[in-house]
Amino acid sequence: MRLFLASGNRHKQKEMQEIFPEYEILIPADAGIDFDPDETGTTFYENSLIKARALWNLVQEPVIADDSGICVRALKNAPGIYSARYAGPDYMQGKPDGSKISQEEQNRFLIQQLNDTGASDRSCFYACAMVLLLNDEKFFVAQETFEGQLIDDISKQAGNGGFGYDPIVYLPEYKKTIAEISADEKNAISHRGKAAKAIAAILKTIKK
Repeated sequence: MRLFLASGNRHKQKEMQEIFPEYEILIPADAGIDFDPDETGTTFYENSLIKARALWNLVQEPVIADDSGICVRALKNAPGIYSARYAGPDYMQGKPDGSKISQEEQNRFLIQQLNDTGASDRSCFYACAMVLLLNDEKFFVAQETFEGQLIDDISKQAGNGGFGYDPIVYLPEYKKTIAEISADEKNAISHRGKAAKAIAAILKTIKK
């Protein structure tokens, strides 16, 4: 069975393929589909459902969509749903022209923004809302989190694994950043990994 993933991110596709080894995970580009829905939701769940429905309308096959982001408690859980568009304290929800900055710049901005607040609380968490859409009216949702701490200086970023903000999120229990742990370790404890396991359990109950 194949599942379409409502994303253009090859890193995320690889991660999901590792989590769902018994399925063929395809992204829209694999089917020659130009996919860039307008994410107008105000929560991770709303945006994941928007993406799932948009892709299902194009492929008419089971779709998995997720919306995820990093939430820094001292920044009132920002950047949150705007994590991919975050462009520093002046553009918390993204630049007006829609252009994006590099991930390296995002990482640097986020650490500096937290440092500028003078807050002692460096705790943060990733959140992931994942939707399994079987048809336009039947869907399942799982939402999970992944706790960590932002490093206090960009010079301490470490690791080549993962993607996104992973090199700047430290896991005290591992004494490593997320980008330094193995893919198997990450999938076992991450927001996306835990949400995907819940979705996988649902999939096993569905008659093909």
